[in-house]
Amino acid sequence: MNYSIKPLPGLTGYRIPLAISLLCALVACSPEPPPESNAVPLATASTLPLPAIEDQSFTNPLFANGADPWLEYWQGNYYLTTTTWTSQLVMRKSPTLAGLATATPVNVWSETNPKSCCNFWAFEFHRLQGPDGPRWYMMYTSGKQENLDGQHLSVLESAGDDPMGPYQYKGSPMPDSWNIDGNYLEHKGKLYLLWSEWEGDEQLNWISQMSNPWTLTGEPMVLSRPSLPWEQSGRKVNEGPEVLKHQGRTFVIYSASFCDTPDYKLGLLELTGDNPMDAKSWTKADQPVFERGNGVFGPGHNGFFTSPDGSENWLVYHGNNKETDGCSATRSVRAQPFTYKADGTPDFGTPVPEGQTVAAPSGENGPLTIVPEGVKWQLINRATQLCLTPSAQGLTEQACTEAGQWIIDPTTKGRYRLASTSGLFMGAQRELSAWVNQPTQQWQFKAGSDSYYQLLNAADQKPFTATDCKAEDAALCQDWLMLPAGNTVLSSRQSGKVLSTKECAATGDTQVTQQSWTKQACQQWNWKAGQGGSVQLQNSLNPELCLIVKDDALAAGADLVLGNCAAKSSQWALQLLVNGAVSLLSQHTKQVVDLPSCSLFDGVGVKQTPEQSDAICQQFQLRAVD
Repeated sequence: MNYSIKPLPGLTGYRIPLAISLLCALVACSPEPPPESNAVPLATASTLPLPAIEDQSFTNPLFANGADPWLEYWQGNYYLTTTTWTSQLVMRKSPTLAGLATATPVNVWSETNPKSCCNFWAFEFHRLQGPDGPRWYMMYTSGKQENLDGQHLSVLESAGDDPMGPYQYKGSPMPDSWNIDGNYLEHKGKLYLLWSEWEGDEQLNWISQMSNPWTLTGEPMVLSRPSLPWEQSGRKVNEGPEVLKHQGRTFVIYSASFCDTPDYKLGLLELTGDNPMDAKSWTKADQPVFERGNGVFGPGHNGFFTSPDGSENWLVYHGNNKETDGCSATRSVRAQPFTYKADGTPDFGTPVPEGQTVAAPSGENGPLTIVPEGVKWQLINRATQLCLTPSAQGLTEQACTEAGQWIIDPTTKGRYRLASTSGLFMGAQRELSAWVNQPTQQWQFKAGSDSYYQLLNAADQKPFTATDCKAEDAALCQDWLMLPAGNTVLSSRQSGKVLSTKECAATGDTQVTQQSWTKQACQQWNWKAGQGGSVQLQNSLNPELCLIVKDDALAAGADLVLGNCAAKSSQWALQLLVNGAVSLLSQHTKQVVDLPSCSLFDGVGVKQTPEQSDAICQQFQLRAVD
C-alpha cells in the first residue's frame, strides 16, 4: 500500500490548528499601559491583524549525510542524532521537524581514548528510570582509531532531563566483542538490550536482560537471523533492531540485507509470547515491511516518533537517491507518517519521493502548554532594575525572585521563544499564551550599549519595553540584562566537555580547563550581575572566587583562572548568539573565552583570544543540572 501525503486544499503543506478562543491570547487581553509608560502601545482585536502562520511543511531528505537517524520529541522540541563517522556525538534541536534541516549541530560528547575514540555510529537516546530518577541514556557505537574491528556499544547518562546533556560516561555492556546498533526494550518491569553482532558469515540481532541501562545480566539470546532470501542481498544481515509498541503489542523493526546495496530494507518481528528471552515468543514476518521505491534506495536503520499532539505516528530513516550509493555519507535523513493495518501491524507504505511536500506533524502549531528543557534566566530592566515576571495578569516588572524566571529556547532563523515556568509563552502584546508557533511569540536579541540587550519581536521588530519606566532616556527602558539563574554548566559546542577547574581545585589562580562531565561542583557556575550589564561567573565549589584572566593580562593566549571578584577582568559580556550558543567577552581585555586548537582532550586550559566570527571553539552551550 502506498502512503499518499496530500496537503490541505489552499494550505499547501501545513495545518492551521488555531481556534477562535486563542485570538484573545494573541492580541489585547492585557490591560492598556498607563499614559506615562514607555511601553509599546497595545493594539486592539479590531486593529491588530492576525499574523500569518509560517509554513512548516518540508521535503525529504531533511539533510544530507544523516545515516542511522534517531529522533525524539520531548517538551516542545525535536531532538535528532545521526552517525558522524568522527569521535564527536552531534545533536540537533528544533521545535519543528522542518527546522531540523537548518538547526545548529551541537557536539554533546567527544572521546579521545584511541581504543574507543572513533567511527561514532548510530546514536540512540532513551528516557529511562535511572538510579537518580528519569535520565536520558545515550547509546552509541564506536571503536579504535585505525579500523572498524573494535566497534562496540557505550552508554552515557544525562545530568538531568535535557537530551542535550551534559552527559557522563557510564560504561560499555560488551567492551571486548564486536557489537553495534544498541536499543532498549522495556517489558513488564524489566529492561532488555537489543543489538547486532556477527556469528560466522551471518550478522544477527541479539537480546539480553539488563540490570541497569549499561550492564547486561544473564546469557544473551539470538533474536533474529537472516534466514529469508530478502535478508541476504549482498550479505546475510539483520541489524538495527528498533522497538515499536502499539495497543499492547510489541514489535521490533529491524534492517535486513547489506547496507551497501540498494536492497537494504526493513523487516518485522512481533513478541507473540510472554518472555522476550524465549525464542519461541518471537514471530518473524515473511515479507519486508519497507523497501526501496519512488527513487529512494536502501531505506533503513529507522526510528519512530509521534506528532506533538500524539495523533500521528512517524517513521524516520535514512536512504539514498542513487542505486549505486551504499554505506557512506550519501545516506540522508528522511521522515514520513505511517499508519496501522486492520490486523494491527504497522503499514509504512513506500518511501516518499524526494521533492514531494510533506505536511508538518500534527500539533506543531499548538496550542501547546510546555516548559522546554533549558537554563532558567532573569530578564532585568536597565532603568528599573526589576525583573520581567509572568503573572495571572500577564507580564509585570517586579523585584527579582524565582517567579521571574524564563526558559530562553532557540527556535529557527536566529529567533528565541521565552517560556514561563508554567509553560506559557511571551507575546508581542505583553500576553502569556500557549505556544501556537507564531512570529509574535518569537524574539531576536539585539546587542545594545554596554552588555545589555534589546528584545525585538520577530513579527514587527519592535523592542520590548518596561511598563513603568520613567527614565529620562527612554531607550534605557528597552535594555535588558540577561542573567542565568541557579547552577549552570558551560559546555563547549566543539567538544561537549564542560568548563571546570584543574584537578577540581578552587583556590586562587586555579586554572580553568575543560573536562568530561562528572557531576562535580567545580564544573558548575553561578552568575551574578556585574557592572554596566556585565556578569560575573562564580565557581560553585568556591563562590568567593570568579572567572578572571590571569593577572588581568591583555595578551592573547592568557590563561583563565579563578581569582578575586574585584579584578578588572572579572566582568564579562554574556553574548547570546543567533545559533543558540553563547560566548563570553572580557570587558577589560575585549577578548573572548577560547578552547585552544578546538581540542577534544580533557584538561586543556581555556584561554582568551581575539573574537572570530562563527568560531565554534569560542561558543558554549548553557546547561541546567538537577
